[in-house]
Amino acid sequence: MVNVGILGATGMVGQRFIQLLADHPKFEITALTASARSAGKKYEDAATWYLDSKIPESVKDITVVDTDPDEVKDVDIVFSALPASTAAVVEPKFARSCIVASNASAMRMEPDVPLVIPEVNPEHFDMVEIQQKNREWDGFVVTNPNCTTIALTITLKPLYDRYDIKRVYVSTMQAVSGAGYNGVPSMAIVDNLVPFIGEEEEKIETETRYLLGDYDGETVTPASFGVSASCHRVGVVDGHTEAVFIEFEEDLEVDDVKKSFNKFKGLPQKLNLYSAPINPIVVREEENRPQPRMDRNTDKGMAVTVGRVRKDDAFDNSLRYVLVGHNTIRGAAGASILNAELISEIM
Repeated sequence: MVNVGILGATGMVGQRFIQLLADHPKFEITALTASARSAGKKYEDAATWYLDSKIPESVKDITVVDTDPDEVKDVDIVFSALPASTAAVVEPKFARSCIVASNASAMRMEPDVPLVIPEVNPEHFDMVEIQQKNREWDGFVVTNPNCTTIALTITLKPLYDRYDIKRVYVSTMQAVSGAGYNGVPSMAIVDNLVPFIGEEEEKIETETRYLLGDYDGETVTPASFGVSASCHRVGVVDGHTEAVFIEFEEDLEVDDVKKSFNKFKGLPQKLNLYSAPINPIVVREEENRPQPRMDRNTDKGMAVTVGRVRKDDAFDNSLRYVLVGHNTIRGAAGASILNAELISEIM
């Protein structure tokens, strides 16, 4: 077993890490960190549990420690669910001696830090050697993208490999869990829609092209197509919905697109990794699917569900579809765990 720790274990994403790792066949949770006010308490006393499952018995009695490398002993991997401002300071300290699989945005776009979706760009893990050399670390940091970016890019990958994409437009309807338990006041979201999520549109527009870019052994050249995003917060607990419109350089057939989605598999599927969905993309044929309540937990929340795949007759060579992805599983904790599983296999 590989000993792992969770940084920021009492927050919503930290709790997802615990939920997903509690029965993991390869990773064993041996350390949990939180703020100084929680340090010294047993986890069940330190955390207000937000998920609809119970706190796993295996972590209830673990004593929470401060988020400091000197307090976290004998771990090989730490999963970071820290806020970006804290992660920017803390994650490099942990990376001096262990692997940091981070869900935080602080280091995502640094030129020697891999930003990875395992089915999309596992070759970007090659940056690790450069990172360790540049920073003189024995460990390293690897990051996963923004939650909306992950779901979108997984669906773009098989299309990008087969066709020439000209432009991508995406309009998101994002669950409140993406902002954390206290992130959106109930009076702001009930009977309402909030048409702005800070920095979200910029992340999608930048990260998507970067993930599909070419890595030459030193730098990443982002994909050349344009991405335009509009992001909105809606009154859904979990599961981000995205309406996607794509312009291509050439004509294409809807049946061929669906076949590309259905056949798509990546390295995690070839290696049969524990957290990997059997099919990263699941296509629904019903005219009213996907829906977050019905589809967010597809393949334990690790698959992206696509529906309403059709041509857009308003533009030449255009396609549109709707997707749903679980934002705190595939879009957050599950993404970091899958990164760590792949690292354990190939590095």
